[in-house]
Amino acid sequence: MSRPKILAFAGSTRRDSFNKRLIKIAVKGAQDAGAEVTLLDLADFPMPLYNADLEAEQGIPENGKALKELFLAHQGLLLSCPEYNSSITPLMKNTIDWVSRPMEGEGPLAAYSGKVCSLMSASPGALGGLRGLVHVRAILQNIGVIVLPKQMAISGASNAFAENGSLNDSKQQETIEGLGKSLCGFLEKLQ
Repeated sequence: MSRPKILAFAGSTRRDSFNKRLIKIAVKGAQDAGAEVTLLDLADFPMPLYNADLEAEQGIPENGKALKELFLAHQGLLLSCPEYNSSITPLMKNTIDWVSRPMEGEGPLAAYSGKVCSLMSASPGALGGLRGLVHVRAILQNIGVIVLPKQMAISGASNAFAENGSLNDSKQQETIEGLGKSLCGFLEKLQ
């Protein structure tokens, strides 16, 4: 049996993003469980806002194609999703939209259909980004992704992380690592 392949990223390009810190904890959990994880930074894949006219005139941007290839090469997704004004970030939505675009010879939503995903968020607010996760979950499920039911939202993120990158609360640390481990375990059962 081959190791499950998981693509992991945060929906933020901010250098000191709480969600970039959080995704690293989940990645450790997935790796400890035996998954092969590709952690990427969306700052390395700048793209214009999705526009059907732009796509018709110029095609899918090169970074959109590169991201799509990464999605196609992995069975699982680990996503740490910031919340902007109670919803999904424009960066996360734009990434989902460009990666969803069909290429010649592909079925609809080829990069998403049958993928399995675990969600998490971190926010300085009292709900930890929970409202945004509702929207991300709905979008992903509507495009064919199996989103695992367990998720975690870390509130008070400004004070939640230790200097070494771990969470100050050991139960939260265990839960976030557990999201990565659970995703790996689910993917192993599908093989």
